[in-house]
Amino acid sequence: MQNKIDEKYMKECFKLARKGKGQVAPNPLVGCVVLDKNGKVVSKGYHHKYGENHAERDALLKLKNGEAEGGTLYVNLEPCSHYGKTPPCTDLIIEHKIKKVVIGMKDINPKVDGISKLKDAGIEVVTGVLVSEAEFLNRVFIKNMTQKLPYVVLKTATTMDGKISTKTGDSKWITSEEARKKVYKMRKEFDCIMTSSNTVIADNPTMKHKFKCILDKNGRIPKNSNILKQGEVYISTKDNSPLKDEKLDLKYVLSELYKKGICTVFVECGGTLAGSMLKENLVDEVYQFVAPKILNDNGGKSCFDGDSINKISKAKDLKIYSVEKIGEDILIKSTVCK
Repeated sequence: MQNKIDEKYMKECFKLARKGKGQVAPNPLVGCVVLDKNGKVVSKGYHHKYGENHAERDALLKLKNGEAEGGTLYVNLEPCSHYGKTPPCTDLIIEHKIKKVVIGMKDINPKVDGISKLKDAGIEVVTGVLVSEAEFLNRVFIKNMTQKLPYVVLKTATTMDGKISTKTGDSKWITSEEARKKVYKMRKEFDCIMTSSNTVIADNPTMKHKFKCILDKNGRIPKNSNILKQGEVYISTKDNSPLKDEKLDLKYVLSELYKKGICTVFVECGGTLAGSMLKENLVDEVYQFVAPKILNDNGGKSCFDGDSINKISKAKDLKIYSVEKIGEDILIKSTVCK
């Protein structure tokens, strides 16, 4: 059974770490809490922005000489032991004569071996405190590091019977103005917005963002489309991307985006692309806005339409981790079980 005090301060590390969301990629989200030898909190820190001090350094540099000697340092990710944009955090921990370091999860970066370095210096190290929560917090970093692909979140807005438009394509507006404002804010948390040529041609959206990716196999989108008027746009066509089953190879496109420094992708599209990405196991999370409306028409367009399934046992399983009321609508956030 884990120490309740360790869990308490690890949760504080998670809270601090989240402050860096959207600012630290490709680095992980990290928070740090430092206690003196009497168990009093003497400093807190977190990784504010990529290229700036790591959480441990942010916390330790606020201390006076000897203030944390014999104390305990809590951090949700194994401290780095190598030179990168900043010096190794392990060196600074050792310099401050910390007695004990409590860690949420080990770093999956093969360059990092901070645990061994701390132990070699005679520091007591405790690992695996709230490890599942620590891994969930840094799920983007884990996928980036292990698969060399961006983390993909697919957003959809539907009626209660899962429709995104009528059979004629009318979709304005399924969800409330509050929900649409929420989406505008969401986009800012991601490196790239991805959509399809079908969506661009049908809705002519603006999708204001610094970087957008359009899947347009046959080069169909008009040159005066709103989406092209702001930000950098990467258009994937059959001329610059390979085909798979006569469609663009979606995994290849994601791989190319990762090479461009894209760590997170927010997908806003129709049922065909959404269904294809889900079928190919390329979606990590689904954000689904559900409006209190029922279309009651089988001819309406569904939010996922990329496969042919005959058994419920073949359905894609998701794990809901958040349900929030936005105006009159519900926002359900789920991770995709793979």
